Amino acid sequence: MRSLLLGTTLLVASATLALAQNPEPAAPASSPSAPVQAAPATLANDLRPTFVVQNKSDMVTSKLVGLTIQNAANETIGEIADVVLDEKNTVKSWVVGVGGFLGIGTKYVAIDPSALKLSRVDDTTLKATIDTNKDQLRAAPEYIYLGKAKANADSKAAETKSTETKPADTSTAR
Repeated sequence: MRSLLLGTTLLVASATLALAQNPEPAAPASSPSAPVQAAPATLANDLRPTFVVQNKSDMVTSKLVGLTIQNAANETIGEIADVVLDEKNTVKSWVVGVGGFLGIGTKYVAIDPSALKLSRVDDTTLKATIDTNKDQLRAAPEYIYLGKAKANADSKAAETKSTETKPADTSTAR
């Protein structure tokens, strides 16, 4: 009997606490299946993010990376491999892959943003053109990603060291 009384008391107390947390009375719904609109979440003005709506003229990098680049003679001379941004989040350079086959032997060069012209052919197709040729791109200085130059130098140094420390073959043929 005591446990029944204790259980009933706890049930009434929890229901009272639940009702006390919602000080506004619930508005009667016009129909039992009508959704109840929740209040929008808000942030202080200094924490509110700025949202941008996509325009038809916008170009997203997922569509630019891999885009072939042609010159004025409509020769394919490379493809966009990457986009480099500066500290102000503006395009600093286009990294272009030149030569190679299926990514093997490809040389990467950084192109000034003003040298590469991007245009829209139609709603879904983009075109990249540059006033140069393959030979000029191949002669350009190679763009080396930070961290990769050191890794290449370390592996070459390790190879040199291993060949220098190999003992000479002192066995004699009998």
